Amino acid sequence: MAEQHIQAKLINHLKQDKIQLWNPPYTSEDNKPGLQPLKELAERYAPVVCFSVEQVEEALEYVRGQAVKRGKGNRTYRETCVATLELQLPRDARKDSKKNYLETRLDVLTQSVMDRIAEIHGLQYIKLILNGKELLPEKHLNEQNVKNNSKVMVLRVSEPQKKKQMADEEDKKKTQNESVQRTQKGFQILSERDGSEDPATTPFLEIADQKGNPLNIPHSEKKALILAMGFHEKGRALLKRKQYEAALCHLLQADDQFNQCGSALLGTVDNYAVLQLDIVWCYRALEALSCLDDGRQRLQRAEDCFLKCYGERQQRLLQIKGNTGSEDVLFLRMYLLQSLLFFLDGQERDAALKLQKAEDLYSRLVTDPDLMTQLLAFGFSEREARLGLRACQGNVNQAAMHISNRRQERDEMKREEREKRRRRVEAISTLRELGYCKRDAAVALQQAEGNVDQAYQILLDSAQADQSTNNNAEEPVSQDLVEQVRTRPSEPASALPSSVCACVDFDPSCDPFQLQYLGFSREMLEAALRLVGGDIPEATRLLLDNGGVIPPELLSPSPPSSHSDEASTSTDSAGSTSVSQSLMDVDLVNEVLEDIPRHEEDYLDLTLEEEMDLIGQMKSLLNRMGS
Repeated sequence: MAEQHIQAKLINHLKQDKIQLWNPPYTSEDNKPGLQPLKELAERYAPVVCFSVEQVEEALEYVRGQAVKRGKGNRTYRETCVATLELQLPRDARKDSKKNYLETRLDVLTQSVMDRIAEIHGLQYIKLILNGKELLPEKHLNEQNVKNNSKVMVLRVSEPQKKKQMADEEDKKKTQNESVQRTQKGFQILSERDGSEDPATTPFLEIADQKGNPLNIPHSEKKALILAMGFHEKGRALLKRKQYEAALCHLLQADDQFNQCGSALLGTVDNYAVLQLDIVWCYRALEALSCLDDGRQRLQRAEDCFLKCYGERQQRLLQIKGNTGSEDVLFLRMYLLQSLLFFLDGQERDAALKLQKAEDLYSRLVTDPDLMTQLLAFGFSEREARLGLRACQGNVNQAAMHISNRRQERDEMKREEREKRRRRVEAISTLRELGYCKRDAAVALQQAEGNVDQAYQILLDSAQADQSTNNNAEEPVSQDLVEQVRTRPSEPASALPSSVCACVDFDPSCDPFQLQYLGFSREMLEAALRLVGGDIPEATRLLLDNGGVIPPELLSPSPPSSHSDEASTSTDSAGSTSVSQSLMDVDLVNEVLEDIPRHEEDYLDLTLEEEMDLIGQMKSLLNRMGS
């Protein structure tokens, strides 16, 4: 890091003085260094950049060598169309401090370049990242904006692990790509659910503000937002476990999904800004110096988003939450990353100013162990105590009151949700007594926002319209209702809160993740799902009505007539497929929901240990430069 700092400072001075090291007298015609001119130049710049003559001379030779190499690469590209790529390898794959390059044509498939990198550097299962975007293996380099002298980051993904349910060895391998795909599939399932099913057995995600109030967002934008927030939460979970390469893969996927949301939404919630910070934090941890340009842009986007979202003096945040202390941890991390990038650019003064702002924030945010102990003695959790003290600027009494109020708010939300479910069950029962099936009643009730009379009118109108086209058709009623629910208009952007949360709707008395958790055996669960065609709520009801054991007469139906043997076989096969798919969906949903925190301020609950280490590192570097 110190070497890059010296080089950046020298490059700035060389540009100002219009000195070209790749030309005589600093470089001869055969590209060899002009030793005496370089030594004189080092003596000239040493007191300016505050380094020894030897250090400056070494840095100048490195800069000269890179310039000569770049010039040679440019000539080669013009003459042969063979480009030179600068590779940022994983730390343990770097043999020395020298940069790594790869020569290749740009009209080749990315996969072939990945194979060459893997062979040359002894790597397996890699991804290539350019400007924060993953290069797709099946596309050509020039199709993905790869140019001569592009800086490409090489990410190692996790080594394959055996899958449990597949016989073939190749199918037993689970890579980082599969993790991303499973995350996407799980959240796609959740994004398609509209809440009309029983949340006790069919969990769904609801986009809500900090107070738990649902937001009306167009279906396509809601789907992209759920996928974006899902990938972000998975990435943050990996980030907490310090699995930075895996985290970065998921965070970049989240960035792609967020970019599909409306700009008005992104400008009024802080989720997008937090994601940019998390991505640059991964760059820092991976020492991905080739991503510095992308990191600068992301930090600028984060700062602009915070300004729009919170207000110039955080007045909007104060109006919504009543305090701003908890969000200050985000600004602490942003100032630290900005200080680091300024330092690597050779801008010591700006780096020191940002570091001072970070230190000031850190001194206010770090929690006093004695105060934490007092709050823990009151029965509060460590997270509650930490967040409470930060929100109340270290005042124990105010923090205790703050935590108690937040607990009351959450309890009230739970009571309201239980009451809402009770009314929903009663309303569905009422509509079923009028002759409508449960699914149609639930969808109509969802569309009518819980109003039984309106739901009945929707069902009545739909049935009459359907009868005019096909007296026996019943399914189009449900489909039509679903489409109407999905296209609900959005609220104006100005009405949105400062951040949104993906809330898992579930019955606290019944874990929705897997029906096996209710005590049902997998054998009975599969049998129930097969009998009801994969309908999870109906399977649950069937098991509950029969004490968790399917009656033999249901498991052994009467023999089919001879003319229906083929139809029976086909039906059994379809039923088995439906059951397998339902169980797979349950597993995927269970997997992705595990990474969604139950606390709405989980992303603000930082211990600040990593931040403290970075502050110490930056102070040491700046002091060394000043000595």
